[in-house]
Amino acid sequence: MENKVLGIEKQWLIDNKGIHTASEIAGQPSLWLETWEALNKQSATLEAFIETVISNEQLDIILTGAGTSAFIGEVLVASFKNAFNKDVRALSTTDLMTYPDHYLNKEKPTLLISFARSGNSPESVGVVDIANQFCKNIYHLIITCNKDGALAKQYHGENVFTFILPPKSNDKSLAMTGSFTAMLLSGLLISRYNEIQTLKSKVESIANTATNILQKQLDQLHKIAQLGFERAVFLGSGPMLGIATEGHLKVQELTDGKVVCKNDSYLGFRHGPKAVIDKTTLIVYHFANNEYVRQFEKDLVKEIHQRQDGIFRLGIGVPNLNKDLVDVLIDLPGCEDMDDAWMAVCSILPDQILAFFKCINVGLSPDEPSVSGNIARVVQGVIIYPYQANVEV
Repeated sequence: MENKVLGIEKQWLIDNKGIHTASEIAGQPSLWLETWEALNKQSATLEAFIETVISNEQLDIILTGAGTSAFIGEVLVASFKNAFNKDVRALSTTDLMTYPDHYLNKEKPTLLISFARSGNSPESVGVVDIANQFCKNIYHLIITCNKDGALAKQYHGENVFTFILPPKSNDKSLAMTGSFTAMLLSGLLISRYNEIQTLKSKVESIANTATNILQKQLDQLHKIAQLGFERAVFLGSGPMLGIATEGHLKVQELTDGKVVCKNDSYLGFRHGPKAVIDKTTLIVYHFANNEYVRQFEKDLVKEIHQRQDGIFRLGIGVPNLNKDLVDVLIDLPGCEDMDDAWMAVCSILPDQILAFFKCINVGLSPDEPSVSGNIARVVQGVIIYPYQANVEV
């Protein structure tokens, strides 16, 4: 029986409140296969629902969630747009809740795709309610990890399809890890709802890539976590910008803000945000799996390399990519022929592992890192007020 998780003794992790986070990170490859199996069993019902919805010619599709769950939509916009040939936007529930009239069209049929780990966040429930109130023709596709959450229990009917992920996707730890990647994978599979059965080999391939990271890259990421970085910048393009956004949040929340993080696109970073780099800054590059895009990425990476900016420069991408311009490249073997959204599922693992090790390095407990009490597993203190239309004056 394996006595270690992420290379650390289980008993130590139990004693230091890190066993849940470690197990949830390490368990992702098997979770993804379970997620495929669960969705494949419901594929006929899912297909019937989606075919009905997308028959609406003017359909507007919104991918939504709060925090980490919102970043899933940012990764998946192009996947749904290309598969459904519809207008697709990623909007956080925190934006939709306050200004629904800016984003929802009363007259257009709308499919609201909600991602939620617990399904109990006030905005997650509030946005579904307000969409029902605001839109004349609304459909809901709910993707959640918690069968007992409000999203899973409260909304039913012909205009609703709810997919509840396998139980172990419902992370017990504060930080979302397996829940994020499993919901992201679910979105990818749903965007190709009529091909789910044939996509098993692709799920197996990303699971193998993740297993490779877990078996071969732990020592490297542990060493990087021990560096004295006080800031971290995560960069990505397109779908990888959503992953960079999630990576920056993982390190910042698991260190309780001791490491202040920033995320941006490669081109956007030049327009002022690059000023954040100092000698204590870790720079993490999420490379696109697209030759055209990588031209832009490589220009910035080359510039930073020549200046030797920051304390360390970490790259994450397909094998042998830009190795001469980074201090370490975490390879993603098996992803060479994948588009960015599929590669994204496993490319977040190095960030998660780095955040886990850095949490321990700064003396915190991964399962409960928020000594300040500023963050919680389910957000607290949000009051949902009845919607009132803006009055012109």
